[in-house]
Amino acid sequence: MRALCAAIAGTGFMGDAHVEALRRLGVKISGILGSDPQKGQRARNKLDLPKVYTTIEEICSDAEVDVVHLCTPNYLHHPMAKAVLSAGKHVICEKPLTNTAAEAKELVDLAQSCRRVAAVNYNLRYYPLCQEAHARLRGGQIGEVRLMHGEYCQDWLFSVNDWNWRLIPELGGSLRVVADVGTHWLDMVTWLTGLEVTAVLADFATFIPVRHKPHIEVETFASKLSQSDDFDEVSVNTEDYAGLLVKFNNGARAVATFSQINAGRKNHFFWEINGSLASMWWDQENPNELWIGHRDQPNEMVIKDPALMQAEARSYAGYPGGHAEGYPDTHMRLFKTVYETIALGDFNQIPSYPTFEDGWRELVLCEAIQKSAVEGCWVDI
Repeated sequence: MRALCAAIAGTGFMGDAHVEALRRLGVKISGILGSDPQKGQRARNKLDLPKVYTTIEEICSDAEVDVVHLCTPNYLHHPMAKAVLSAGKHVICEKPLTNTAAEAKELVDLAQSCRRVAAVNYNLRYYPLCQEAHARLRGGQIGEVRLMHGEYCQDWLFSVNDWNWRLIPELGGSLRVVADVGTHWLDMVTWLTGLEVTAVLADFATFIPVRHKPHIEVETFASKLSQSDDFDEVSVNTEDYAGLLVKFNNGARAVATFSQINAGRKNHFFWEINGSLASMWWDQENPNELWIGHRDQPNEMVIKDPALMQAEARSYAGYPGGHAEGYPDTHMRLFKTVYETIALGDFNQIPSYPTFEDGWRELVLCEAIQKSAVEGCWVDI
């Protein structure tokens, strides 16, 4: 069997991250698609890729390409994933999968009928100690899950001058913070525990209702480096903050905070899960430590070390104990799992990676969360 080949759609922050991870895996990359030919050519030069694609249809018709990575603005995920699957190619899509649950469900059904691998890049599952926590939680080490709490807070949209395409509903969807970072938290806790959300109660706030949109394009996370005095004032209706209460199918409860305007919080994602026997806590900005809390014995701090990890999680730690692993490694580990599945060709097995079905469930949750925030009441899932 020949080696698999990938193509990248999207030239921003995530496009670069996907290229880096694929190169570490030794996956051939045929080329990249930008939102216009000039952006595509600049990305090709910067990343030293073989070619520039001008349309998604050109990627779909390239017989060399097996897998397409979609790293584009959210509104393009549905039409591009639909075209890629219909062309018989596998796809890895950035989250959120689409802008609506109906679009996501259409892609789930299409992927199943085409018998193609369709993954969503919920890469944060692939921190080694999140895999360790998953194995321990599924093994019953903290008992029955009772409570969860956490947050995903950043500051990259803190200022009135901070701008990104995610602020435009036509590009990013009617939800911003919840769809962009909140879905990571919800995906993580449901994957870790195996529980299903049964009801949500949400509160939204937009603290910066008018922002300065610069006349020059600003890449994700780069607004602090490219402040401009040449701007338009634009009304913003999507949420800067979301507070969330959650009920689960075993009776457990959760509370979470999502924000992109918390000064000093660069990428602060943490979860804590409290069970009937013990507790667990993990923080993305210190990803090589997993805290385990006890009532009647000293608390523990588990340090990432494959020699000491659960058997099910050990393979997700690529370096020995004392050698830190972080955000770029998570993409590589997820992609490795996906490409191994494609190479085996057995699409009847239960996927170990986040699927389009997982992406659809997150969109169902997003729509319930938005309805709750608008109506000010609990919404059943």
